[in-house]
Amino acid sequence: MRQTWRWFGPADPVSIDDMLQAGVQGVVTALHHVPTGDVWSPEQIRARQDAIAAMNDGSPSGLAWEVVESLPVSEAIKTQTGDWRAHVEAWITSIRNLHAAGIRTICYNFMPVLDWTRTDLAWRRPNGARCMRFDLTDFAAFDLHILQRPGAAEDFPAALQEAAARRFATMPEPRRTQLAENVVCGLPGAAERLTMADVRALLDSYAPVTDAVLRRHFHDFLEQVAPVAQDLGMRLCCHPDDPPFPLLGLPRIMSTEADFAERIAAVDLPANGITLCSGSLGARPDTDLPGMMRRLGDRVHFLHLRNVRRDGDTIPDSFFEDEHLGGQTDMVALIAAVLDEEARRRAAGREDAVIPMRPDHGQDILDDIGRGGQPGYPAIGRLKGLAELRGVEAALTHIRGATA
Repeated sequence: MRQTWRWFGPADPVSIDDMLQAGVQGVVTALHHVPTGDVWSPEQIRARQDAIAAMNDGSPSGLAWEVVESLPVSEAIKTQTGDWRAHVEAWITSIRNLHAAGIRTICYNFMPVLDWTRTDLAWRRPNGARCMRFDLTDFAAFDLHILQRPGAAEDFPAALQEAAARRFATMPEPRRTQLAENVVCGLPGAAERLTMADVRALLDSYAPVTDAVLRRHFHDFLEQVAPVAQDLGMRLCCHPDDPPFPLLGLPRIMSTEADFAERIAAVDLPANGITLCSGSLGARPDTDLPGMMRRLGDRVHFLHLRNVRRDGDTIPDSFFEDEHLGGQTDMVALIAAVLDEEARRRAAGREDAVIPMRPDHGQDILDDIGRGGQPGYPAIGRLKGLAELRGVEAALTHIRGATA
């Protein structure tokens, strides 16, 4: 596996120097400052590459921008409204500009409105570490009593509605405010402090978009962008829904192995691939991640390795982001399946035999606590996760070599 690290740009408190000391081999980043729907220009791409290439003192870092995460897909494209055709053309132009800059892998998502959803961004663990958590009762309290979404009651069983009402009634006002901010943190434009009215307006724009409609729109998008990527030798890899079950009445079409298989088959080109995110997909008890890697591994262009622990086995359910070798995903079995796929690719002479991986998220530990970094992206917590994942890979590789 190619060991990469997500970087949010020059404002990220985790620096290029930090990445080098963590031992990463490549960088995953995006031009977050470019408005969704606009073209990523060659000049903007080059500026980010130059920033990655230098340490704090100006010395060469030896690192390069290897994976884009994410080239955003606008809500207009997903709903096929407004300037959606122009946005697709801009996306294609950005692909061409990234190719000209030497970048070959683009991660993106097709989630309506929500890029990710958590109710706690710094949930305290017994050892004092902090992690992100999705609490289903808190989320129901937000949906029913803070957002007051029309029709929300239809999405929650009576017992959960009652629990949410009790939770909300005893929730101090600062916690209500924090809960709303935490959920909104996963929405596009969150830095602009979206109001509940803004969120309701976004949700209203999806009123006519069912699961079937969103699937059709996604396939229309793929039919336009995947052939371009194929001709250029690029790899597109869609990220799963996070979490992988319906929220806020929105359609969900990238939550299961069957969803991924259907999207791959819709435009059956090698360029049309997936990001296998073990944390997002692991929030469902019916996901077999090692098996998914074996069955769909040919189209896995990017790996996000993290672990979650669910409170139960219902769908949906509460969960928190556990240590990389904790949680309920068998990370050793998953990495073994990844190494098997890489061996198959080497035997086939594929140039992408080594799959880029990044330690996804991480718990805030030690000096991460209070540092104010991007939620889920601490320096030390991710370094610990990377070391654990690297250790699993090294052990499996050693054992396989000894028995070959």
